[in-house]
Amino acid sequence: MTLSAAKALPAAETSPGIAVTGALAPRFEEILTPEALAFAAALQRRFNPTRKALLERRAARQAAFDAGQLPDFLPETAAVRAADWTIAALPADLLDRRVEITGPVDRKMIVNALNSGAKVFMADFEDASSPTWANMIEGQINLKDRWAGAIDFTDATTGKAYALGPKPAVLIIRPRGWHLPEAHVRIDGEEMSGALFDFALYTFHNAKAALAQGSGPYFYLPKTESHLEARLWNDVFSFSEDALGLAHGTIKATVLIETLPAVFEMDEILFELKDHMAGLNLGRWDYIFSFIKRLGKNPRFLTPDRGRMVMSEAFLRAYCRLLVETCHRRNAFAMGGMAAQIPVKGDPQANAAAFAKVQADKEREAGLGCDGTWVAHPDLVPVARAVFDRLMPNANQRDAARAPANVTRDDLLEMHQGARTEAGLRENIRVGVQYIEAWLRGRGAVPLYNLMEDAATAEISRAQVWQWIHLKAALDDGRTVTGELFQALLDDEMAQLRAVLGAAVYDAGRFPEAIALFADMSLADTFEEFLTLPAYRLIA
Repeated sequence: MTLSAAKALPAAETSPGIAVTGALAPRFEEILTPEALAFAAALQRRFNPTRKALLERRAARQAAFDAGQLPDFLPETAAVRAADWTIAALPADLLDRRVEITGPVDRKMIVNALNSGAKVFMADFEDASSPTWANMIEGQINLKDRWAGAIDFTDATTGKAYALGPKPAVLIIRPRGWHLPEAHVRIDGEEMSGALFDFALYTFHNAKAALAQGSGPYFYLPKTESHLEARLWNDVFSFSEDALGLAHGTIKATVLIETLPAVFEMDEILFELKDHMAGLNLGRWDYIFSFIKRLGKNPRFLTPDRGRMVMSEAFLRAYCRLLVETCHRRNAFAMGGMAAQIPVKGDPQANAAAFAKVQADKEREAGLGCDGTWVAHPDLVPVARAVFDRLMPNANQRDAARAPANVTRDDLLEMHQGARTEAGLRENIRVGVQYIEAWLRGRGAVPLYNLMEDAATAEISRAQVWQWIHLKAALDDGRTVTGELFQALLDDEMAQLRAVLGAAVYDAGRFPEAIALFADMSLADTFEEFLTLPAYRLIA
């Protein structure tokens, strides 16, 4: 093992073929042990070839979509959809998930989220975290401390003490998606998969401790595009259980349905993971991004302002209804989407309006049959909890009788209606650039305009700008969206932002890099799969 920092692990602890190039900070050796790295390397060597092949399969499917093919239910898996089967039984602490809070893996967030009153905390190594080396390893330290009973701490700046309460939320981990690398670890000369790295370290250090405390190694799986990608996760889980001496089926996963291809393979995804499956989640922001990405070159799917794409209409409504029906048929959980609102300080009227939106959204989800929902801020936990306590008196709704959804492919491709406006274009620019700038500074959960944003919002923003330029979309005032119009609005928005933030704050940030990245991706001839891939090279 080699280390770029002056501090290095003892030579006796080196392992052939494993190179760690990230700097060692205090306590990093507790996570990057020879045994843990050997386990991570075993996963990489066994499963990375399949991971890379599946990413190539994504590219091939995209080429077909670009050529005019539309996604559809798979004829070759019709028997799986038609058969009568259910997922394996779930552990007791996953039977009531009425409110889940999400956030990055910094220490303060973990303690506050576990104490928030939510049933579940999803600790996020993915969209809510900027994957700097320090963030990723410090997050692993914090989660290890949670199971060791050592998560309590005092903030060195404020002097405030943070301590874990008597009834913490159930902990579920979201590793990075299949597409993301971990540039600071190389196995046999090749960058390690970020997904396998995050999963390996957490499982190796915490699976048995979690089980001993009445819980278990639970995961949220992001960005899944197909049942074959779910099969890969299932193989990883089974291999890991054997390697670590865990009973088969100990690891449980909830899959985020946040890509357009995946919604046509939900039965198959549940089936592939049935021994390890807990449920599916409505990852709605990424779903909108995926819809634009996969069908964005087709004029039929030209999107309106993103504020017009609401969950009660068109393809988003169909997606919700089909997910609930599919999950409950298989005895799996159907988890609702994110309420990104945060408290509006100093404006009681605006704050009340924001909370009312959350309440209405959660009433819609509970009415559809969701077994729980997501919030981004602790103050929203009681709002969502009150709705589900009122509308879902039992632990979940898996046994509730409902009329068939009868969702078709055409329903899942029904476009949202509405105008495309200069205000919508400006919002995409303003939010997208500010999020990327914060991400480059190491922050993955960013409060912007009274919403807690993560990478999904930035992805929607730049995807929609790209689509409007590429398809020469008409705004409601008659103008065509061109590269020149985009550049003029970008310049104007950044000038206004610099005036609002102040020259000193603006100039001390990473705005030049963020602006360049957002502009390059918006104006490119071809659509980049994820903005986090080129952005990662600016922080790795």
